[in-house]
Amino acid sequence: MAVDYAVIVVYLAGMLGMGWWGMRRAKSKSEFLVAGRRLGPWMYSGTMAAIVLGGASTIGGVGLGYKYGLSGAWMVFTIGLGLLALSVLFSARIARLKVYTVSEMLDLRYGGTAGVISGVVMWAYTLMLAVTSTIAYATIFDVLFDINRAASIVLGGAIVVAYSTLGGMWSITLTDMVQFVVKTIGVLLLLLPIAVVKAGGFSEMKAALPTDYFAPLGIGGETIFTYVLIYTFGMLIGQDIWQRVFTARSDKVARYGGTVAGTYCLVYALAGAVIGTAAKVLYPDLANADDAFATIVKDELPMGVRGLVLAAALAAVMSTSSGALIACATVANNDIWSRLRGLAHRERAHDEVKGNRAFILLMGIAVICVAIALNNVVEALTVAYNLLVGGLLVPILGGLLWKRGTVQGALASVVVGGLSVIGLMAVYGILANQPVYYGLLSSLAAYVIISLLTRPTDAAVLANWRERLAGRGGDETEAGTPAAEPATANS
Repeated sequence: MAVDYAVIVVYLAGMLGMGWWGMRRAKSKSEFLVAGRRLGPWMYSGTMAAIVLGGASTIGGVGLGYKYGLSGAWMVFTIGLGLLALSVLFSARIARLKVYTVSEMLDLRYGGTAGVISGVVMWAYTLMLAVTSTIAYATIFDVLFDINRAASIVLGGAIVVAYSTLGGMWSITLTDMVQFVVKTIGVLLLLLPIAVVKAGGFSEMKAALPTDYFAPLGIGGETIFTYVLIYTFGMLIGQDIWQRVFTARSDKVARYGGTVAGTYCLVYALAGAVIGTAAKVLYPDLANADDAFATIVKDELPMGVRGLVLAAALAAVMSTSSGALIACATVANNDIWSRLRGLAHRERAHDEVKGNRAFILLMGIAVICVAIALNNVVEALTVAYNLLVGGLLVPILGGLLWKRGTVQGALASVVVGGLSVIGLMAVYGILANQPVYYGLLSSLAAYVIISLLTRPTDAAVLANWRERLAGRGGDETEAGTPAAEPATANS
């Protein structure tokens, strides 16, 4: 394992080095939180693909392939569909708003104080997303170094917190690009073909497994529908995803770069399912399907290649973890803490960078502590997405699509949808489908009814909203001039 260890150590050291480099770039709030809104198509596509394809998509995607065969691709496939829908339908408008958070968008659209309540829901979602990604370090470091769960979480989490705190979005962007390349080489170009060959090729796989393993809908129609509700719609409204859209240097980059990233996700989904199916042939009696990834990597890959593929798994986990962490800290500082103290938009630029850096460190420590305390990754992730979709999908998409929506309707939608989801999870169970179904319907009903019963949004607010959607006004540098677009943005 010496060569594998060396590959991993070099990779982790590189992540910290990029964090240090990013710190030198992040001199303003815009640079620290959204990389100066200057990413070109190559970097934007890579970082967007990196953040949505995390440990759940890699380790969990292979596990679903082990359990259900090719139809196990549906979870990651719906993530790709959501990213495609976001990129084609909404990303250009989102990018032109020049805001930092989803809650700021809601305040702009409705002209009210929906920010704090929606911020709390979004904060809970991003916190749990970061926690679930951090828990995944335990699986990888156990294979690598045979160390216990808590130490694994602290080791992986500390590295992510370090480079995220140092350079903010610039550090995360640079590390995500490396992680995107490592994932592509490790999972698509190495593990996928090696797994298929080791399993005897597709003909042997078909002969060894039931026909259900090769049925497109074998996982079940209801499960696929639930994946669409949770993951496809979740991609449309998550702060972690929107914050990446804000990094695009133009609306065209957001649209076309996101389309490339979404297409990549579809390929990655199928690859994970095929690898899991091959693992089922090689190891038919694993006690836990999520162990399929680590098992096939540990037992079937040659020295050096094994280290690179494990680095790819680390890359998948780190990209999602760092993206969720900066999103969590951004919401906590800008949407909750600053608003509660009445300091929003009053701090000077260097204070804002310091404040956001401190919140990343604080949220990072909280994420590591919660990750050590929690055991069930699937339940934590389900709670996060149920709250996100049940509480925020309707007011966000309603604001983008229906001009009659009001701030009262948006607030009612968030509160009714969020409380319904929580109550229904207590009744039906966290993993049940009913909470997100009925929570979403109750959120929609509250939004429409209360909006129609209250006065329409002020015409001046809607006029300002249309101006922002058209790309006029919004984020500027601290000197009061629009942020420059340097030549390096073309990378």
